[in-house]
Amino acid sequence: MPKNPFFKNIRFPNVFILLIIVFVSCALLICINFFTIKILSANRAYVNGESHYSKGQKDASRHLITYLYTKDENQWKLYLEELEVPQGDGIARKTLLKVGDNKVAREGFLIGRNHKDDLDDLVWLFVNFQQVSFLAKAIDEWGQGDELIFKLFIVGQQINAQIKYNQLTAASQKNFLNKISSISDKLTVNERNFSNTLGEGTRKIKSLLIITNIVFILIIVLSVCSYYSIMVKRLLVSKKEIEIKNENLIIVNRELDRFVYSASHDLRSPITSLKGLIEITQLEDDIDQIKTYLDLMHKSLTKQDQFIIDIIDYSKNKRKQVVMEPVSLQELFREAISQLMHIENANRITFTQELLVDQIHSDGLRLRIIISNLLSNAIKYADINKQEMFINIKTYFDDGYNKIEITDNGIGIKEEFKDNIFEMYFGTNKNKGSGLGLYIVKEAIENIQGNISVFSESTIGSRFVVTIPN
Repeated sequence: MPKNPFFKNIRFPNVFILLIIVFVSCALLICINFFTIKILSANRAYVNGESHYSKGQKDASRHLITYLYTKDENQWKLYLEELEVPQGDGIARKTLLKVGDNKVAREGFLIGRNHKDDLDDLVWLFVNFQQVSFLAKAIDEWGQGDELIFKLFIVGQQINAQIKYNQLTAASQKNFLNKISSISDKLTVNERNFSNTLGEGTRKIKSLLIITNIVFILIIVLSVCSYYSIMVKRLLVSKKEIEIKNENLIIVNRELDRFVYSASHDLRSPITSLKGLIEITQLEDDIDQIKTYLDLMHKSLTKQDQFIIDIIDYSKNKRKQVVMEPVSLQELFREAISQLMHIENANRITFTQELLVDQIHSDGLRLRIIISNLLSNAIKYADINKQEMFINIKTYFDDGYNKIEITDNGIGIKEEFKDNIFEMYFGTNKNKGSGLGLYIVKEAIENIQGNISVFSESTIGSRFVVTIPN
């Protein structure tokens, strides 16, 4: 029986997804095991280093006591040589705490008789896990031990000085012996605590490793078991997404048809009007009448120019990627107002600005389109019957968002039109605009993840509030 081509097509992607899940789980398991082994290896290196630290300290104490009673210079040299072992480890600890991994820290570990092959693990564990509880506690014990080593060093210097200047007495010998013994006893406790802490950490890591292995093995098993149910859900989701895309495509095609029809009409209308005006003007001898016709031609061209600008803005908003950058709202408003002053009655309008926010991080191109269209509408739909016409501009920061308010006392929007003003080619007065402006504004705001609200009352005025993510 021939295989259904549909199942043939989905078979390999399903197997691939399963392999990815298993591969990722195995890779994580390997990584966790690798780093766990690396931590355990570093712990082992620290325990080994502690044995050198402890032996060096004890040998140094022994040679110092011998020197205290024999005054043998060779014993003094052996004391200094053995004391360098814990001192070297101390240098490594201080350097790693202040600077991190560097040559001085590694040389300190070598002086502490740590094996050169263990240096990477020693430094790596310290730098990356010094805040982890068990290692932080061990480092604290190490620091206390270094303080005692320094005290032992001071005692050694005092003994050497008294021997050189023949000031050593039986009483001072006894006093020094007590100090050395006391320091050695405290160091023994520190060294034991250090080893016990690392041992406890190692046991915890071992337990976590076992648990982690069990968890990831279960993940791999469950991934295989849940494979078929996941794929069924994906097929259903995919089917639904295709249906949604088809619906969106139908809407886009309708919108495109409407755009092409309206655009061709709006582009031809001024041209037809111009041709008629030119023919009439050619037959006219009256200069005043000719000027009237020329003024009508200018208005027709201005309308067509605005429509072309709207189409360009529409194209830019649709095609250009959103680019987040520092933008000056003050500069955008200044530029927009200066470019819109050619609109009829614009020079009669009073512009006021209260810019509490200037520099924001957003898309400059779309903000320019939004501001220009909103101000253009406010000017075009000004109420010329009012003695004072104004447009108030305000920017501020509120509740985690940047906001732009543009308020006017124009003719306002009738209640029945409010729900449609952001639709393509909707306009309450086609002589004043193309019907694209607010549609473009809405899309531009959505592209920068913002929103717009409108509050308007017929004959009173309008207020548009643009909310922009910070």
